[in-house]
Amino acid sequence: MIKDVFIGRDDVTPVVVGEKRPLTVIAGPCAIESEDHSLRMAEAICEITQRLDIQYVFKSCYDKDCRSSIKSFHGLGLESGLGILEKVRREFKVPVTTDVSDVAWMAATGEVADLIQIPAYLCRQSHLLVAAGNTGMPVNIKKGQFISPWNMKNAALKIESTGNDQIIMTDRGTFMGYNMLVNDMRCIRIMKESGHPVCYDATHSIQMPGSLGTSSGGQREHIPDLVRAAIAARSNALFMEVHDEPGKALCDATTQLPLEFLEPLLEQAKAIYDMVQEMPEIEVY
Repeated sequence: MIKDVFIGRDDVTPVVVGEKRPLTVIAGPCAIESEDHSLRMAEAICEITQRLDIQYVFKSCYDKDCRSSIKSFHGLGLESGLGILEKVRREFKVPVTTDVSDVAWMAATGEVADLIQIPAYLCRQSHLLVAAGNTGMPVNIKKGQFISPWNMKNAALKIESTGNDQIIMTDRGTFMGYNMLVNDMRCIRIMKESGHPVCYDATHSIQMPGSLGTSSGGQREHIPDLVRAAIAARSNALFMEVHDEPGKALCDATTQLPLEFLEPLLEQAKAIYDMVQEMPEIEVY
Protein backbone atom coordinates (compact mmCIF):
# COMPACT_ATOMS: atom_id res chain seq x y z
CA MET A 1 0.00 0.00 0.00
CA ILE A 2 1.40 3.38 -1.04
CA LYS A 3 1.08 6.15 1.56
CA ASP A 4 -0.41 9.44 0.39
CA VAL A 5 1.91 12.43 0.78
CA PHE A 6 0.23 15.71 1.67
CA ILE A 7 2.06 18.84 0.47
CA GLY A 8 1.10 22.38 1.41
CA ARG A 9 0.09 24.30 4.50
CA ASP A 10 -3.34 25.88 4.92
CA ASP A 11 -2.45 29.05 2.98
CA VAL A 12 -1.74 27.31 -0.38
CA THR A 13 -3.60 24.95 -2.69
CA PRO A 14 -2.91 21.50 -1.24
CA VAL A 15 -1.33 18.72 -3.29
CA VAL A 16 -1.73 15.01 -2.56
CA VAL A 17 0.69 12.58 -4.19
CA GLY A 18 -0.18 8.90 -4.21
CA GLU A 19 -1.92 6.05 -6.00
CA LYS A 20 -5.26 7.00 -7.57
CA ARG A 21 -4.47 10.67 -6.95
CA PRO A 22 -4.36 13.30 -9.72
CA LEU A 23 -1.08 13.79 -11.56
CA THR A 24 1.37 16.12 -9.80
CA VAL A 25 4.15 18.11 -11.44
CA ILE A 26 7.06 19.63 -9.52
CA ALA A 27 8.53 22.26 -11.83
CA GLY A 28 10.40 25.53 -12.08
CA PRO A 29 13.83 26.95 -12.93
CA CYS A 30 16.86 25.02 -11.70
CA ALA A 31 18.12 27.96 -9.63
CA ILE A 32 16.45 31.08 -8.31
CA GLU A 33 17.94 33.69 -10.64
CA SER A 34 15.92 36.72 -9.49
CA GLU A 35 12.61 37.55 -7.86
CA ASP A 36 11.15 38.79 -11.14
CA HIS A 37 12.15 35.64 -13.04
CA SER A 38 10.81 33.31 -10.34
CA LEU A 39 7.47 35.10 -10.24
CA ARG A 40 7.14 35.10 -14.05
CA MET A 41 7.95 31.40 -14.24
CA ALA A 42 5.59 30.51 -11.39
CA GLU A 43 2.77 32.47 -13.03
CA ALA A 44 3.30 30.83 -16.43
CA ILE A 45 3.48 27.29 -15.03
CA CYS A 46 0.48 27.89 -12.74
CA GLU A 47 -1.61 28.94 -15.75
CA ILE A 48 -0.64 25.77 -17.63
CA THR A 49 -1.26 23.36 -14.75
CA GLN A 50 -4.58 25.01 -13.92
CA ARG A 51 -5.74 24.66 -17.53
CA LEU A 52 -4.80 20.99 -17.52
CA ASP A 53 -6.11 20.31 -13.99
CA ILE A 54 -2.72 19.04 -12.79
CA GLN A 55 -1.51 19.47 -9.22
CA TYR A 56 1.49 21.80 -8.99
CA VAL A 57 4.49 22.40 -6.71
CA PHE A 58 6.91 25.23 -7.64
CA LYS A 59 10.59 24.23 -7.50
CA SER A 60 13.70 26.40 -7.56
CA CYS A 61 16.90 26.33 -5.52
CA TYR A 62 18.56 29.08 -3.46
CA ASP A 63 21.90 27.22 -3.39
CA LYS A 64 23.07 24.77 -6.05
CA ASP A 65 25.82 23.16 -3.99
CA CYS A 66 26.57 20.46 -6.58
CA ARG A 67 27.82 22.62 -9.46
CA SER A 68 30.85 21.20 -11.29
CA SER A 69 32.89 24.41 -11.02
CA ILE A 70 33.45 26.72 -8.05
CA LYS A 71 33.13 29.56 -10.58
CA SER A 72 29.61 28.53 -11.62
CA PHE A 73 26.49 30.33 -10.41
CA HIS A 74 25.48 28.66 -7.16
CA GLY A 75 22.40 30.71 -6.30
CA LEU A 76 21.21 33.76 -4.40
CA GLY A 77 21.70 32.21 -0.99
CA LEU A 78 19.46 31.11 1.86
CA GLU A 79 17.94 34.41 3.01
CA SER A 80 17.23 35.96 -0.39
CA GLY A 81 16.12 32.64 -1.87
CA LEU A 82 13.67 31.79 0.88
CA GLY A 83 12.23 35.31 0.65
CA ILE A 84 11.51 34.79 -3.04
CA LEU A 85 9.99 31.34 -2.46
CA GLU A 86 7.74 32.82 0.23
CA LYS A 87 6.60 35.48 -2.24
CA VAL A 88 5.78 32.80 -4.83
CA ARG A 89 3.70 30.99 -2.20
CA ARG A 90 1.78 34.14 -1.25
CA GLU A 91 1.11 35.40 -4.77
CA PHE A 92 0.15 32.12 -6.44
CA LYS A 93 -1.05 30.01 -3.50
CA VAL A 94 1.07 27.05 -4.56
CA PRO A 95 3.38 24.86 -2.45
CA VAL A 96 7.11 25.37 -3.00
CA THR A 97 10.17 23.15 -2.73
CA THR A 98 13.93 23.59 -2.85
CA ASP A 99 17.12 21.57 -2.39
CA VAL A 100 18.71 21.52 1.06
CA SER A 101 22.32 20.35 1.13
CA ASP A 102 23.40 21.58 4.59
CA VAL A 103 21.90 20.67 7.95
CA ALA A 104 22.39 24.30 9.04
CA TRP A 105 19.89 25.43 6.39
CA MET A 106 17.19 22.89 7.26
CA ALA A 107 15.22 24.64 10.01
CA ALA A 108 14.85 27.92 8.12
CA THR A 109 13.92 26.09 4.92
CA GLY A 110 11.31 24.06 6.77
CA GLU A 111 9.62 27.30 7.84
CA VAL A 112 9.01 28.27 4.18
CA ALA A 113 9.14 25.19 1.94
CA ASP A 114 6.16 22.85 1.82
CA LEU A 115 8.37 20.00 0.57
CA ILE A 116 12.04 19.47 1.46
CA GLN A 117 14.16 18.12 -1.38
CA ILE A 118 17.27 16.02 -0.73
CA PRO A 119 19.78 16.23 -3.61
CA ALA A 120 20.68 12.93 -5.27
CA TYR A 121 24.33 13.08 -4.31
CA LEU A 122 23.35 13.40 -0.63
CA CYS A 123 20.66 10.72 -0.46
CA ARG A 124 22.76 8.63 1.97
CA GLN A 125 23.66 11.48 4.34
CA SER A 126 22.12 10.42 7.65
CA HIS A 127 22.37 13.78 9.44
CA LEU A 128 20.72 15.56 6.51
CA LEU A 129 17.91 13.02 6.18
CA VAL A 130 17.19 13.04 9.92
CA ALA A 131 17.19 16.85 9.96
CA ALA A 132 14.74 16.84 7.04
CA GLY A 133 12.47 14.42 8.86
CA ASN A 134 12.56 16.54 11.98
CA THR A 135 11.13 19.57 10.14
CA GLY A 136 7.82 17.72 10.00
CA MET A 137 7.55 18.65 6.32
CA PRO A 138 7.18 16.08 3.52
CA VAL A 139 10.55 15.06 2.06
CA ASN A 140 11.43 14.27 -1.56
CA ILE A 141 14.57 12.12 -1.77
CA LYS A 142 16.31 12.11 -5.14
CA LYS A 143 17.76 8.67 -5.90
CA GLY A 144 21.53 8.95 -6.21
CA GLN A 145 22.93 8.21 -9.64
CA PHE A 146 25.19 5.71 -7.89
CA ILE A 147 22.62 3.80 -5.85
CA SER A 148 20.26 0.92 -6.63
CA PRO A 149 16.51 1.47 -6.35
CA TRP A 150 16.16 -1.29 -3.74
CA ASN A 151 18.67 0.45 -1.45
CA MET A 152 16.61 3.63 -1.41
CA LYS A 153 14.48 2.10 1.32
CA ASN A 154 17.40 2.74 3.70
CA ALA A 155 17.22 6.47 2.97
CA ALA A 156 13.49 6.41 3.67
CA LEU A 157 14.05 4.56 6.95
CA LYS A 158 16.35 7.34 8.16
CA ILE A 159 13.54 9.85 7.72
CA GLU A 160 10.97 7.46 9.17
CA SER A 161 13.15 7.19 12.30
CA THR A 162 11.99 10.74 13.15
CA GLY A 163 8.32 9.70 13.01
CA ASN A 164 7.87 11.38 9.61
CA ASP A 165 6.47 9.03 6.95
CA GLN A 166 5.65 11.72 4.37
CA ILE A 167 8.24 10.68 1.81
CA ILE A 168 8.52 10.76 -1.98
CA MET A 169 11.31 9.01 -3.88
CA THR A 170 12.46 10.43 -7.21
CA ASP A 171 14.36 8.64 -9.96
CA ARG A 172 16.75 10.90 -11.88
CA GLY A 173 18.85 8.43 -13.80
CA THR A 174 21.71 6.04 -13.06
CA PHE A 175 25.35 6.33 -14.11
CA MET A 176 26.31 4.34 -17.19
CA GLY A 177 30.05 4.84 -17.42
CA TYR A 178 31.39 8.39 -17.38
CA ASN A 179 29.30 11.45 -18.32
CA MET A 180 26.16 9.48 -19.13
CA LEU A 181 22.92 8.61 -17.35
CA VAL A 182 20.31 6.02 -18.27
CA ASN A 183 16.89 5.26 -16.85
CA ASP A 184 15.77 1.85 -15.70
CA MET A 185 11.99 2.15 -15.53
CA ARG A 186 11.93 -0.83 -13.15
CA CYS A 187 13.07 1.72 -10.54
CA ILE A 188 9.53 3.05 -10.26
CA ARG A 189 7.97 -0.27 -9.25
CA ILE A 190 10.94 -1.25 -7.08
CA MET A 191 10.99 2.00 -5.10
CA LYS A 192 7.23 1.81 -4.60
CA GLU A 193 7.83 -1.40 -2.65
CA SER A 194 9.00 0.89 0.16
CA GLY A 195 5.38 2.02 0.55
CA HIS A 196 6.11 5.56 -0.67
CA PRO A 197 5.01 7.25 -3.90
CA VAL A 198 7.57 7.69 -6.67
CA CYS A 199 8.32 10.69 -8.86
CA TYR A 200 10.22 10.78 -12.15
CA ASP A 201 12.75 13.54 -12.85
CA ALA A 202 12.68 14.02 -16.60
CA THR A 203 15.26 16.77 -16.97
CA HIS A 204 18.11 15.52 -14.78
CA SER A 205 17.72 12.08 -16.35
CA ILE A 206 18.96 13.40 -19.71
CA GLN A 207 21.95 15.12 -18.11
CA MET A 208 25.52 14.28 -19.14
CA PRO A 209 27.30 15.02 -15.84
CA GLY A 210 30.48 17.05 -16.15
CA SER A 211 30.67 16.38 -19.90
CA LEU A 212 31.42 20.02 -20.75
CA GLY A 213 34.40 20.11 -18.41
CA THR A 214 33.22 22.76 -15.96
CA SER A 215 29.49 22.06 -16.37
CA SER A 216 27.11 19.30 -17.40
CA GLY A 217 25.73 18.73 -20.85
CA GLY A 218 22.38 17.21 -21.71
CA GLN A 219 20.13 15.76 -24.41
CA ARG A 220 16.74 17.37 -23.84
CA GLU A 221 15.35 15.95 -27.11
CA HIS A 222 14.78 12.72 -25.15
CA ILE A 223 12.60 14.32 -22.44
CA PRO A 224 9.19 13.64 -24.10
CA ASP A 225 9.90 9.94 -24.69
CA LEU A 226 11.12 9.41 -21.14
CA VAL A 227 8.14 11.28 -19.63
CA ARG A 228 5.70 9.07 -21.53
CA ALA A 229 7.57 5.92 -20.49
CA ALA A 230 7.73 6.89 -16.80
CA ILE A 231 4.03 7.72 -16.64
CA ALA A 232 3.19 4.42 -18.33
CA ALA A 233 5.34 2.72 -15.68
CA ARG A 234 2.98 4.27 -13.07
CA SER A 235 5.06 7.11 -11.70
CA ASN A 236 2.93 9.12 -9.26
CA ALA A 237 4.44 12.50 -10.13
CA LEU A 238 6.74 14.30 -12.56
CA PHE A 239 9.68 16.58 -11.84
CA MET A 240 10.95 18.95 -14.52
CA GLU A 241 13.20 21.98 -14.49
CA VAL A 242 11.65 24.56 -16.81
CA HIS A 243 13.01 27.85 -18.14
CA ASP A 244 11.67 30.44 -20.56
CA GLU A 245 15.13 30.94 -22.09
CA PRO A 246 17.19 27.83 -21.26
CA GLY A 247 20.17 29.03 -23.28
CA LYS A 248 20.50 32.00 -20.90
CA ALA A 249 19.84 29.99 -17.73
CA LEU A 250 22.42 30.45 -14.99
CA CYS A 251 22.30 26.73 -14.15
CA ASP A 252 21.62 23.56 -16.20
CA ALA A 253 21.24 25.50 -19.45
CA THR A 254 21.51 22.32 -21.55
CA THR A 255 18.88 20.28 -19.71
CA GLN A 256 16.03 22.55 -18.65
CA LEU A 257 12.83 22.13 -20.65
CA PRO A 258 11.91 25.21 -22.69
CA LEU A 259 8.68 26.66 -21.32
CA GLU A 260 7.04 26.55 -24.76
CA PHE A 261 7.05 22.73 -24.66
CA LEU A 262 5.65 22.31 -21.15
CA GLU A 263 1.94 22.43 -21.95
CA PRO A 264 1.90 19.96 -24.87
CA LEU A 265 4.13 17.58 -22.92
CA LEU A 266 1.98 17.74 -19.78
CA GLU A 267 -1.12 17.28 -21.92
CA GLN A 268 0.28 13.98 -23.19
CA ALA A 269 1.50 12.97 -19.73
CA LYS A 270 -1.91 13.57 -18.18
CA ALA A 271 -3.69 11.60 -20.92
CA ILE A 272 -1.41 8.61 -20.31
CA TYR A 273 -1.61 9.02 -16.52
CA ASP A 274 -5.43 9.10 -16.49
CA MET A 275 -5.62 6.07 -18.78
CA VAL A 276 -3.16 4.07 -16.67
CA GLN A 277 -5.07 4.96 -13.48
CA GLU A 278 -8.15 3.22 -14.89
CA MET A 279 -6.24 0.04 -15.66
CA PRO A 280 -5.80 -2.70 -13.06
CA GLU A 281 -2.29 -3.62 -11.98
CA ILE A 282 -1.07 -6.79 -13.67
CA GLU A 283 0.86 -8.77 -11.09
CA VAL A 284 2.96 -11.34 -12.93
CA TYR A 285 4.39 -14.23 -10.90
